[in-house]
Amino acid sequence: MLIVGVLLHSFRTFLKQTDILMRFTSLLFLLLSAFPAVLLAQADRWQQRANYQMNIDVDAAKNQYRGSMKLDYTNNSPDVLDKAFFHLYFNAFKPGSMMDVRSRTIADADPRVGSRISKLKPDETGWIRVSSLKINGKPVPYLENETILEVDLSGSPIAAGSTVTFEMEWDAQVPLQIRRSGRDSKEGIELSMTQWYPKLCEYDYQGWHANPYVAREFYGVWGDFDVKIAIDRNYVVAAGGYLQNPGQIGYGYETPGMTVNRPAGEKLTWHFKTPNVHDFAWAADPDYTQSVLKADDGSIMRFFWQKGKGYDEAWSQLPAVMNRARTIMNEHFGKYPHNEYAFIQGGDGGMEYPLATLITGDRPLNSLAGVAIHEQLHSWYQMILGTNESLYAWMDEGFTSYAETIVENELAREGLLPGREPDPYPFEGNYATYFRLVASGKEEPLTTHADHFNTNFAYSIASYVKGAVFLHQLEYVIGKPAFDRGLLSYFNTWKFKHPNVNDCIRVFEKESGLELDWYKEDWVNTLNTVDYGIKSVETGEGKSTRVVIERAGRMGMPLDILVTYNNGDQEMFYAPLESMRGEKPKEGTLERTLLPDHRWVDPEYVFEIPSKMKKIARIEIDPSGRMADVNRDSNIWEKK
Repeated sequence: MLIVGVLLHSFRTFLKQTDILMRFTSLLFLLLSAFPAVLLAQADRWQQRANYQMNIDVDAAKNQYRGSMKLDYTNNSPDVLDKAFFHLYFNAFKPGSMMDVRSRTIADADPRVGSRISKLKPDETGWIRVSSLKINGKPVPYLENETILEVDLSGSPIAAGSTVTFEMEWDAQVPLQIRRSGRDSKEGIELSMTQWYPKLCEYDYQGWHANPYVAREFYGVWGDFDVKIAIDRNYVVAAGGYLQNPGQIGYGYETPGMTVNRPAGEKLTWHFKTPNVHDFAWAADPDYTQSVLKADDGSIMRFFWQKGKGYDEAWSQLPAVMNRARTIMNEHFGKYPHNEYAFIQGGDGGMEYPLATLITGDRPLNSLAGVAIHEQLHSWYQMILGTNESLYAWMDEGFTSYAETIVENELAREGLLPGREPDPYPFEGNYATYFRLVASGKEEPLTTHADHFNTNFAYSIASYVKGAVFLHQLEYVIGKPAFDRGLLSYFNTWKFKHPNVNDCIRVFEKESGLELDWYKEDWVNTLNTVDYGIKSVETGEGKSTRVVIERAGRMGMPLDILVTYNNGDQEMFYAPLESMRGEKPKEGTLERTLLPDHRWVDPEYVFEIPSKMKKIARIEIDPSGRMADVNRDSNIWEKK
């Protein structure tokens, strides 16, 4: 406001001798009246845009390739950018890299990595060497800092709201398969090309995210990919994208009646396009077999594996399972928005990418289906709901694990997973594993950066398991109907965006009408645990029974309390948490008595059952088992 006052005074002084004073005064007062709104306005959740055009020439004999890229980058932020960053993931696969050192010094190293990077020979390492970089045709200085390319744009800053064009050339060597990407996997896949190109780092409302490649998670800019891959003509290429020239390629990409006319030469150029994604992955092998299925939702599913290695039967049965799985996914979590998806044998386990996953192939059907289901569900929780995995790994892996449990249990119920029966309590294992983490003393808050956990044990359970429990317990808090609506609303509200935990919890607040920040803060930001117990049951006044509930844990929760009478009748008593500012609707058919609010600060909560104690057989806190109570033994009182 002081700046506006000075400007107004200066203009008045300058213009007071002129006949246009009134016009400028009116204009300035309009600006003045609008200025407080500018000061108080909050920035929209803008997103950057990066459209890639790449030409790749592969020297398969040397496990190397040469690349050129034209990248149109739109700065939708309100900021002027005087620097930029690119990921150079392959550079992690060198002795002495951050990934190497971290793996050798962490208490419980991933056995797939261990000390393997430190022992790589020169022709087994990975590297990306940028030889040229321009912006709008003008060379710009850059510095390779291990897995990050630092670009100095001080001489060519990117203005807010503008689009610029990066042009880059580079050479690369594909590392021996160790983690996710690489050559010559243990199953004999020649090229698993993931995290393989100079990928622009994301810039969002928190600034640049130039995370070095140390172990795990990723974050990318939404955009379109147009990729041409020239490789020896005996290779079959599988990718997360739409092949543009099937008539020149064949190898299972052609449609019935299509004539394949391969151009002459030692190499074929495979041309893929993928719209509205934040990464592009591919794999190549001379021995790939492809099967194709048109799924019930109208999309195309492609399956690539090496035939004749002993697992053809499992791969031939996989399409039917994944077709039904996709239908379940669409119903529960939102409609898959792309027209293709590829399941590709490769990598070192299972890893998700847009429109594709790389999974190891030597598995029986149930194992193969399990990893395929998990990785495809990442198309919802990361490829479409593009959270920053480094900061919110549990929103990626945990939500995927939750969805995987739902899908697999339904497939088991329908008999599509041989020998597996449906589980009446499918999340029981998740809760037991979370309790094991709590008891270990190694738990760290979910706010911990994915690469900074002290142990892989703590990271894995926090991200995969505690994240899944977050959702299942949330169903307990707000009720299943509101929760189911919330899952779909979350997808439809934030698809093709970068949601964080606040965005997620707000969706469930809107669907339930309840305040849920208390739940997010305790479960995500702290190590507080839920622990309620029945302290005493005694005769109350008149014909009532007095029940004392003890809160031993630091995290408050609403309480479902089931009372079973001697004659077998049951009644639910429900004590909302005061912080919720409301209560969940009645669940099931049992009569429910709404009790006064339960406050998280109270060490005890007392209520009365309007029945004599001698008529009561059993009292149980949380009979559905959805509350993550770390000591469930104290949740039950039974008449002796």
